[in-house]
Amino acid sequence: MHSVYWPNICITTEQHSYQYQHYKMELCQVIDAVEEEKHKAQDIIIQQSQLGDTFYFIEGGSCDVYIKQSENANPVCVASYSAGDSFGELALLYNAPRAATVKATTDCILWAMDRGTFQQILMTSTSQKRNLYEEFLASVPLLKTLDAYERSAIADVLEPEYYNPGQSIIVEDTPGDKFYFLEEGTAEAKTKGQVLMKYKSGDYFGELALLNNEPRAASVVTTSNCKVVFIERESFKVP
Repeated sequence: MHSVYWPNICITTEQHSYQYQHYKMELCQVIDAVEEEKHKAQDIIIQQSQLGDTFYFIEGGSCDVYIKQSENANPVCVASYSAGDSFGELALLYNAPRAATVKATTDCILWAMDRGTFQQILMTSTSQKRNLYEEFLASVPLLKTLDAYERSAIADVLEPEYYNPGQSIIVEDTPGDKFYFLEEGTAEAKTKGQVLMKYKSGDYFGELALLNNEPRAASVVTTSNCKVVFIERESFKVP
């Protein structure tokens, strides 16, 4: 794994530590795909108006950003980047001319990722998640009438949430509009302190929230680190 310095992408202390662990694993996939580039002071790294397909992270050194407003105008320095900053991210998504020139002001160590590599990582990750979530959806009696295309469409809108042990995913008697799949971990359904059911990876709960605008009948509390994915009522329409 590359020892890339990447402080500009971080998890705040307000977010769950379990989410941070997941974040680090996903980040490692990206870090393993970047390539080191070394540039001397005054090197042009990207040139305004030229097509580009590479996104850069600065591990060491500094760069200035210049924009030329017209053909005959002199370039104007509009920003400076240093270790931990990144630039060129739109090149991962669009085949469009660069909006600015970036020049190294000192010797620099950069980490670069091209559009093709990024899209391959994204497609692989998306495909793996879709397959997993479609299996979840196929196991839910409420969703048995859905065909493969409809399950795939729902799988694409599932969103993740992360919980530490002892946290409430669902709170009894509160309004509910989310249906959950427990992707990782264990949890318990409780009412008035009594355990009604235990959940493990692959189980689901809260499905009636897709149909009814009623208070939750029980609380669901985690008994370990958990990752759940959910769909909201407004994103779901039963055929």
